Amino acid sequence: MWLGWRYGVVMLLAAWPACGLQVYNNFYSPRNPEREARTDTRYIILHTTEAPGSSALPKLSACGEANFGVDTDGRVYRIVDHRRTAYHCGRSMWDGRVNVDDHAIGIEVVGYHNKEVTRAQYQSLGVLLKELQFRYRIPDERVLTHSMVAYGAPNKWITRSHRGRKRCGMLFARADVRQKLQLQSKARFDPDVRAGRLINGDMYLAKVLYGNAREQEHLLAQSSPAGASVVSAQHSVWDIARDSYRRADTIYIYPDGTRRAGNQIRDWQAVPLGTKVQVADTSPAADSGSTADEVQVIGVDGATATEIAGDEAWSASTLYLLRDGRFLRGSQMPVPARDKLPAGTRMLVGYSAGGPVPTARLAQEVCGARWRQPDTFYLMPGGTLKSGREMGNGMLAKGTAVFYRN
Repeated sequence: MWLGWRYGVVMLLAAWPACGLQVYNNFYSPRNPEREARTDTRYIILHTTEAPGSSALPKLSACGEANFGVDTDGRVYRIVDHRRTAYHCGRSMWDGRVNVDDHAIGIEVVGYHNKEVTRAQYQSLGVLLKELQFRYRIPDERVLTHSMVAYGAPNKWITRSHRGRKRCGMLFARADVRQKLQLQSKARFDPDVRAGRLINGDMYLAKVLYGNAREQEHLLAQSSPAGASVVSAQHSVWDIARDSYRRADTIYIYPDGTRRAGNQIRDWQAVPLGTKVQVADTSPAADSGSTADEVQVIGVDGATATEIAGDEAWSASTLYLLRDGRFLRGSQMPVPARDKLPAGTRMLVGYSAGGPVPTARLAQEVCGARWRQPDTFYLMPGGTLKSGREMGNGMLAKGTAVFYRN
């Protein structure tokens, strides 16, 4: 009975925009012409903006960071054409596939990961999901949340790549919420943690995402560890601020009243207990990466490569930008040289490399549509490092290397 109803309705929605669901173009992104068509669409990723629609929707449009946005009044906005790649997941992996953007449609729902969305949003999001699931043959268990697929590189608190970088969209894993969206099944475990590709960096989140309805209800009634805003023996800086901990607009207020911005702090172990943390904007545009957040430097406050990259310091996905203009993967670094890397050596953790290019060519030919992302970097002949937002027309000189996030 359920399947007959479901596919009967979907047949009525065969024309786009869907019957009974008006899709607006107010926030149609100027990035559309530069975005490549996806060749594989296996997932739908549900996000929460963590900011009001008045600020989140213009940011999503300007940066092309979702395919659709659903406002609190239930209006659905087309942002990046559903056939094209939108940059909404950042560093992400699911079932061994990295860069989930290349395999997924992204829907941003105006709201917060731990608060109920509106009745109008449930209604329009449910219809939108059915239309997209029918078009792309996506089963319910592949309708995932951003918190399921996002993962973090090693940091001072967690020494391996880990799940738990984001709680974005967490509520869409709840049994009661999925029932309202007429989603009958969901992912029951994290395939990448189970396979050992990642470790679990947030036990609370994992239990909410994969627990049964009763377990979820019990957990959500408790105080969430990352919901705390004060550094304590139980809540580290990373527990509170996650990837925003080093941002200039994340503010730390020490017990004595001293205020420090995230980019002003070097010795994180010295942040005193009782420090209040005002977390930076976590809306989509704030997750797109920046030079300050991605490029790390050996020797800052005495930091070594292992302290920065943990167990992945000598892996192929950790890149060292040497002072002579070359780069080496961690796996290529000779053992005797590992303890002799000079202060000032730059590092990228969780990256792939292309080049150096043998002849002048377009950046798009090396790393595709990601060439203008702010967390894509170009090492020019001579050692100058530029981010994607600085690349102008994208023409690379001979000898340029390209680094793009896994």
